[in-house]
Amino acid sequence: MGAPVTVGVVALDPVLEAGTRTTLLACPDLTVCEPADARVAVLTVDRPGPAELDMVRATRALRHSPAVVLVAGALASGDALHALAAGARGLLPRRDADAPRLAHAVLAASRDDCTLPPRLLEQLLDRPADPRHAAGGWTDGMLSDRERSVLRLLADGHETAEIAQRLAYSPRTVTTVVRDITQRFRLRNRAHAVAYALRAGLL
Repeated sequence: MGAPVTVGVVALDPVLEAGTRTTLLACPDLTVCEPADARVAVLTVDRPGPAELDMVRATRALRHSPAVVLVAGALASGDALHALAAGARGLLPRRDADAPRLAHAVLAASRDDCTLPPRLLEQLLDRPADPRHAAGGWTDGMLSDRERSVLRLLADGHETAEIAQRLAYSPRTVTTVVRDITQRFRLRNRAHAVAYALRAGLL
């Protein structure tokens, strides 16, 4: 087993910050430190409004560019899209943020994977597609069979190593495929790519 993943906590409310720290300290695979020195930062908020989304961006802009896991008391589908666009790698409703789930989200973010609760993904898929993307994105570019296979497994909740094993690719190939998709269609991260591909009917 490798060294514990360093994780920092950012919150506007000191009570939320203390509670998140306590939860993270119960995770043996994690070491709590200052956000500026962390590989992953956990942001705990009531709801992702403009100030909270600015926190996501500011945290991503820190010297080590930590991945961000956002834990929110209220997390609607519109909030989720804004948080993903701001650079969050994982989203978790606060009611679900027990030690095992929070540790899973942090460890996934540290591997450049993205986590999104299934019910939140369903809400995203029920939203009308953004016409800006329908007009000039997915419909014009299409996806190769390999890209579609990788996105399907991402949508099912599999992480990079699992996808590589199932498709007989190297983990590096899987990472490259996802990066190519997100860059081509100007998406922020993996969850954003899965949501838009599903909504555009390409999966």
